[in-house]
Amino acid sequence: MNDSNHTKPREALPQARRPNVGVQIGKVRVGGGAPIVVQSMTNTDTEDPISTAKQIAELARAGSELVRITVNTPAAAAAVPRIVERLAMMGVDVPIIGDFHYNGHQLLEQEPACAEALAKYRINPGNVGFGKKKDAQFGAIIEKAIQYGKPVRIGANWGSLDQGMVATLMDENAQRAEPWDAGHVAREALIRSALDSAALAEKIGLPRERIILSCKVSGVQELIAVYRDIAVRCDYALHLGLTEAGMGSKGITASSAALAVLLQEGIGDTIRISLTPEPGASRTGEVIVAQELLQTMGLRAFTPLVTACPGCGRTTSEFFQELAKTVQEHVRAQMPAWRVQYDGVENLTLAVMGCVVNGPGESKHANIGISLPGNGEAPAAPVFIDGEKAMTLRGDNIASEFVGILDDYVARKYAARGG
Repeated sequence: MNDSNHTKPREALPQARRPNVGVQIGKVRVGGGAPIVVQSMTNTDTEDPISTAKQIAELARAGSELVRITVNTPAAAAAVPRIVERLAMMGVDVPIIGDFHYNGHQLLEQEPACAEALAKYRINPGNVGFGKKKDAQFGAIIEKAIQYGKPVRIGANWGSLDQGMVATLMDENAQRAEPWDAGHVAREALIRSALDSAALAEKIGLPRERIILSCKVSGVQELIAVYRDIAVRCDYALHLGLTEAGMGSKGITASSAALAVLLQEGIGDTIRISLTPEPGASRTGEVIVAQELLQTMGLRAFTPLVTACPGCGRTTSEFFQELAKTVQEHVRAQMPAWRVQYDGVENLTLAVMGCVVNGPGESKHANIGISLPGNGEAPAAPVFIDGEKAMTLRGDNIASEFVGILDDYVARKYAARGG
């Protein structure tokens, strides 16, 4: 086990999680005091079981603990059991969630193997059905969840609100002595959609411990307001995510800004970072961002994190940048094997610093740290291990030598599983 005493002060940690009902999704526990779970979603055509299974495996190996797939056509529903079978042959047992809109009641009825193979169903109450058909079609999906023992996420979305409910709330609002603004009415419609649907699901017979709620919006302040409100109005497990967050830094910043506030307040049991991938980029980026958000907040640990110098006029060489990248990529590449072999390695801390100003100090705070020479400094790089100077590296092989020191430390300091 990690014998370092480098821990965050208690007051820096987020507040206690809100008490709620836990939900079992395959092998994964959500809510009820369980660690916050990372979720992702495929963007392949579910009708193609080979490409979908491949992407699910990539997401799972990156650390996604739940993976949602679109189930929108009879062919997609028919492909679900084949996807699950293919994943089993690949040694991947991540729970698969079926995302249903408009025709979920029909697909689950027509493809019972799909209903059985999925670990959870996701229903959007805004488009499960319209008019008189809404409750019947919602009820049909709930009946299937009861029949097959599946949990359900009732996921209301700002972009697909039940317009009948919105109209009713607007009429009610007009009668208020002090009417709410339009945004408040829309937030209330979103929350009521989720809560009323959950109440109906329970009335039909779905146990409370098989219900998760979400209320997705695309604005940071709106998301915070919605979840603060719903968190005090129910004890269901809650899924967090900023819908349509965007691409690149914008999507990362917006999602982190919203979710960090809520997580700090103890709200949220499972999260997804809904990033638009760069063209040709891996879908796993959203998983890494979710993990890093939870880890930097001190809520969970997934992989050793590297503290690295941002660079300044003292660091004219790019070598420290290259070394930081090398170390981070090495750690991520090794984690699938390390996670199985070594107990607690995800808590390892590393530092790659670029000059004498903060280099030695930051390096001493990490389990392993290196302080590279800055502009005008002597060409030597001291290495610190658990707060003590252990050696000095020089020459052209500093990167490979430092990686070797890292690997040796992991092998010596972390208990082998089953050893």
